Amino acid sequence: MSIQENIKNPEKALLVGFFLKSDERIPCEESLEELERLADTYGLEAIDKVACSLRKIISATILGKGKLEELRALAEEYNADVIIFDEEISPHQQRNLEKLFKKPVLDRTELILEVFAQRAQTREARLQIELAKIRYQMPRLKRLWTHLSRQVAASGAGPSRGVGEKQIELDRRMLGHRLARLQKEIKEVRAQRATQRSARLRKGIPTFAIVGYTNAGKSTLLHALTQADVLIEDKLFATLDTTTRKYTLPNKQQILLVDTVGFIRKIPHTLIAAFRSTLEEAIHTDVLLHLIDASSPHAVGQAEATSQVLEELGAESQPVVTVLNKIDRCENRMVLHKLRTIYPHTVQISALERRGFSQLTDAMTKAIESLRIKVELCIPQSHYALVSELMRDGRVISIEYEENNVLMEVEIPTSLEPKVMQFIR
Repeated sequence: MSIQENIKNPEKALLVGFFLKSDERIPCEESLEELERLADTYGLEAIDKVACSLRKIISATILGKGKLEELRALAEEYNADVIIFDEEISPHQQRNLEKLFKKPVLDRTELILEVFAQRAQTREARLQIELAKIRYQMPRLKRLWTHLSRQVAASGAGPSRGVGEKQIELDRRMLGHRLARLQKEIKEVRAQRATQRSARLRKGIPTFAIVGYTNAGKSTLLHALTQADVLIEDKLFATLDTTTRKYTLPNKQQILLVDTVGFIRKIPHTLIAAFRSTLEEAIHTDVLLHLIDASSPHAVGQAEATSQVLEELGAESQPVVTVLNKIDRCENRMVLHKLRTIYPHTVQISALERRGFSQLTDAMTKAIESLRIKVELCIPQSHYALVSELMRDGRVISIEYEENNVLMEVEIPTSLEPKVMQFIR
């Protein structure tokens, strides 16, 4: 049965987090709140959230016998269908915990993978999800089950379980072949994206990638600026597929806006690797619009999580316009003050109410100006191909033809500066 068919009676999940130091309690509780939203996005009802204080992590089961017995009793009392741990757990720990709880046990990574699989729309996103799931499943073949796979359940197929070591080896070989095929297909997708990026560069249109924590309002902003037909939903990971739309700034400068997949705390490395071709859109753009939900009590931590993912992608040095969104719903002015202290050059907007857009477009215009330089050049006629390129990708202020040279004053993208250095006068 699909979640849509079962929405009135979703499966019940007990959510479990743990921390070792007292100052880790609040981050643990905040992370559990996010896990609850992930569960809700997938269609699971979180019947309780438990943050466990640990002296040390038990290698076999993470938690000690006493705490596990408390959780087992709690799961029985609430009639929980599944136990979800907020940290990634090893295959060995997963098997031991399932024996103890006598219920399916999964971790944050597996839940995120299932949410992504549920919400992927395009072929590219589906390929990336399948790749991440295979990488996650490979070391877990001995306990491979499909409790959360609604499609398999709906088709009447039972869970895929290996029969002995021979079957496990067969499954591993099959997954390996599928992994190789997926990597080849995703490589082709990356090549297509590279071609599209090259075409954009040739046109010289500045590109802005809208990045930020999941549910920060990226799709709402794209729709408000461009009237783009994009999914806007109050769910985590409403957008998995990259959307690009043209927009004209008030000074008549055309730009491209790219909506990207939202980030999240503790995002699985398998997902970062699988979604690299999509997330690369954030790297291969001129400017990042870092959107922060200023109304969230966890806004500072969410902004930090986004910065961490950008750093993993190698995009931390990109020019950034920091945008504090949902300012109309921001009740905690201390959070707003802290954000403005951390990010001195910010713009405050409400994408939903379309407020603050003039300040936003001013900041975007200044960001473009910082990407361009004005130069005076003397280029030999024998290098007229360069003149044509500058006329196409730059803004010509003046041009004169003098004997065998072309005298130009032109505003160009900084990326073209190495090409013209020898001709500067």
